[in-house]
Amino acid sequence: MNRPHAPSVPASEAPDHPNQFALLGQRRFAPFFWTQFAGAANDNLFKFAFTVMVTYQLQVAWMPPAMAGLVIGALFILPFLLFSATSGQLTDKYEKHRMIRFVKDLEIGVMLIAGLGFWIESPALLLGCVFLMGLHSTLFGPVKFAYLPQVLRDDELTGGNGMVEMGTFVAILLGNVVGGLLVALPEIGHASVAVACFSLAVVGRLTAQGVPVVPATDPGLHINWNPVSETWRNLKLAHGNVVVFRSLLGISWMWFFGAVFLSQFPSFAKEVLHGNEHVASLLLVVFSIGIGLGSLLCEVLSRRQVEIGLVPIGTIGMSVFAIDLYFASRGLAQPAQAWTALAFISQPAHWRVMADLALLSLFAGLYSVPMYALIQLRSQPTHRARIIAANNILNALFMIASSVIAGALLGAGFTVPQIFLFTGIANAIVATYIFLLVPEYLLRCIAWLITNVVYRFRVQGAHHIPTSGPALLTCNHVSFVDPILMMAASPRPIYFVMDYRIFRTPLLGWLFRLCKAIPVAPRSEDPAIYEAAFARAAQVLREGDLLAIFPEGGITRDGELQAFKGGVMKILEQAQADGLDVPVVPMALSNLWGSFFSRIEPKGAMTRPFRRGFFNRVSLRIGAASPAAECSAEQLRQRVGELLDQEGGHGSGSPALG
Repeated sequence: MNRPHAPSVPASEAPDHPNQFALLGQRRFAPFFWTQFAGAANDNLFKFAFTVMVTYQLQVAWMPPAMAGLVIGALFILPFLLFSATSGQLTDKYEKHRMIRFVKDLEIGVMLIAGLGFWIESPALLLGCVFLMGLHSTLFGPVKFAYLPQVLRDDELTGGNGMVEMGTFVAILLGNVVGGLLVALPEIGHASVAVACFSLAVVGRLTAQGVPVVPATDPGLHINWNPVSETWRNLKLAHGNVVVFRSLLGISWMWFFGAVFLSQFPSFAKEVLHGNEHVASLLLVVFSIGIGLGSLLCEVLSRRQVEIGLVPIGTIGMSVFAIDLYFASRGLAQPAQAWTALAFISQPAHWRVMADLALLSLFAGLYSVPMYALIQLRSQPTHRARIIAANNILNALFMIASSVIAGALLGAGFTVPQIFLFTGIANAIVATYIFLLVPEYLLRCIAWLITNVVYRFRVQGAHHIPTSGPALLTCNHVSFVDPILMMAASPRPIYFVMDYRIFRTPLLGWLFRLCKAIPVAPRSEDPAIYEAAFARAAQVLREGDLLAIFPEGGITRDGELQAFKGGVMKILEQAQADGLDVPVVPMALSNLWGSFFSRIEPKGAMTRPFRRGFFNRVSLRIGAASPAAECSAEQLRQRVGELLDQEGGHGSGSPALG
């Protein structure tokens, strides 16, 4: 069930904007964005400078170079496992702006200690600061993702999350590049890193001061300080919403995947690519640019809605290019001296390596942003931060597992490219399992492909679809893909009542069974299917979900809008008997008559694949909801007809073959 959206800023502070970049000009977003940007940059400047120091500059017997990245990464994420549950409670209980400022104060103190560690070249002290910076990020994590749904509208969530993901990875890029450059400076490198880390912490605190007041979502919450019992409680809370919980698992797997690559870049650059520390920085540049571009593409590709159909596409790209990276990094020439960054780029054999890194990270951006937005959209506001905390706990478990498994593989004699190959294959297996558990991802992917490849799909009036609670959607029936088009227009899952004969259609029937559509037959043909269909429809509405019906009773055979049958009124009467006041939303699909999936051909639908070619313009117009008490079959037909007339005279009966 979806939440009602109620931004915590005045309407005047939340104007329409042409794209996600315009959010940077608004106080509700900009100070928060730059605060998290500075924090992410500082985390990575500090960690990467430390990693380079113990990989290239200091000989630490108890932490060999191949294991340095794994040890530092594992220590950084350990606080997520230990303190995320407490952090989620604090974020729900207290105002977000107060939490942000407290976390930034903590960061300044940690960076003072880290500065001493760099000055005296103490790996042990710096490892302690890695843990403390992990604690800083643990406290900030729930604030970061619980803040956005309070200040952004639903149609801004994908763009806002894309900006945050882009900003995070640009900050990672800059932090790693600057950290790598500063630590390599002769004589003054370590002192320069210390000054830079402290300066970024101060900048983050100054920008945090501009974050507007954002009220607590559950101020009466009683804090449970026992991390074990609260961690278990948070995981149970997240598990209460199956789609959200499995999305948390999907995000955690993405962090497992990414941690393998990020932790191995210094070793990969040195031992496989035969480059110096600047080549390691170059790999991070390429990786960060890719994930930033992928994150920004999400708003464009999703038409400003939470489009989880991009997730399977992202998964495929992640696996393909991770596997190809293994083949691209085999047999590379070893120079007499380690490659510099410029020399490395000048070798054509290295371009494929960089392309693979850029593309696998771009697809990781397409994978992660919609999942984050979905969790924010479908979590209850009063415990959203605790859901995010559960996400951080799972992320920590997966990232620790990533470090342990990668370390075990290295210990067993695996090379770094072989670990990348293993990760790419594992990603394909895990993703397939997740999509079978949550078929909504796969269904939305198919809907996205159809509406962006087969058709040029336009939706008008999508805001009339309720964001929470039950509703009955009524639409004309022009083709076999009508449910898919309606699914693509809705941010929420839709349960469809449709002709039982469609379930016998090859491929499409399997697809509709996967989305748990409700088959219905005329009472005269099969009374059992007829009664079961209306019983299931009543259950869907009682559970607060969206139900869609095609009241004509079948796909039009002449392109004209047919009379509406009595099934729609039977559903509304049952809902009224159940004590529900269900709004009825009229919809009209236009310009589908004459397409491959319509019944214009005498031999039946889907007999001439290229009848209208590709990229045909089709549209879905959605009207304002009507109270169930004011509806009749004829009145609903009239409203759908009016929506068709608004399409410039091209209703379902207009071939519009051009």
